[in-house]
Amino acid sequence: MSRPFRFGIQIHDLPTPDWRERIRRVETLGYSTVFLPDHFSDQWEPAAALGGFAGVTEHLNVGTLVYDVDYRHPVILAKSSATLHAISGGRHEFGIGAGWMETDYRAAGMRYDSPGVRIGRLDEALQIIRSMWINEKTSFEGEHYQIANIARAATLPAGEQPRILIGGGGPRILKLAGQYADIVGINPKLPEGKVTRDTPKDSSLDRVRQKIGWVEAGAEAVGRRLSEIELNSLTFVVAITDDPKPLREGLARNTGMTVEQVAECPLFLTGSASELRDRLEKQREDTGISYIVIQGADPAVLESFAESIVEPLAGR
Repeated sequence: MSRPFRFGIQIHDLPTPDWRERIRRVETLGYSTVFLPDHFSDQWEPAAALGGFAGVTEHLNVGTLVYDVDYRHPVILAKSSATLHAISGGRHEFGIGAGWMETDYRAAGMRYDSPGVRIGRLDEALQIIRSMWINEKTSFEGEHYQIANIARAATLPAGEQPRILIGGGGPRILKLAGQYADIVGINPKLPEGKVTRDTPKDSSLDRVRQKIGWVEAGAEAVGRRLSEIELNSLTFVVAITDDPKPLREGLARNTGMTVEQVAECPLFLTGSASELRDRLEKQREDTGISYIVIQGADPAVLESFAESIVEPLAGR
């Protein structure tokens, strides 16, 4: 049985004078979640911003897409995420990943370790964070972190910890996500530490199916089932139009994909409203992806997408 559709938006910041009204409008339009990424570029700091968003809304989930494990110690992440979950009334989706953007590391004077090392740190951090959410005291001795009798992050009712979202594109990170995550973002690989012309090719339908197989393998290794995990995708381009051909051809030229691959790639939602609804339903049937996140910088796009896609599909 398919999971019902959910829709979220990702933003980097908002105009300061009317950010409250903008966030309340996102909630009114029926979006499930507002996400912030975690970079050292010109964007709002996610933990602080999400606390503000939660304070001016009633139902909108607030999440990170995603925290870089290297930017904050896991004890800090455990405490901030549990606090946000508590003060929002259980609306925090805790997204975390192994880090990927090399320019962030270089700008901050941080060592950019190999993917294997960063994923190993993420594994240890998740063990610490989850323990601090539920146990009165946590101690941990690992390769990357050593924690001695640290206090519980916050008082949360049993079974009401933040939902964990892990995004990734390679086998090791997606198998790890299958072990720990409630929500898994099926993303393209970024081996060069940046988005390149070839990045979208790693989100073709065949590659997406392979990635979901890695998630399933990780889940089965710890006695979980894939059906327990909500699958998520982040869209780069949204264009609701009755004539998507020129845009698809341009995206094909820029990415080296075929027009047909562009039309079915989760990174690009281009086409008429009815075509996009049909495509998302087929994609859910083929892959299980039911949680769609779009870029939220343009209010007109959010309004149009909400009317044409969110309202007819959300919760169904």
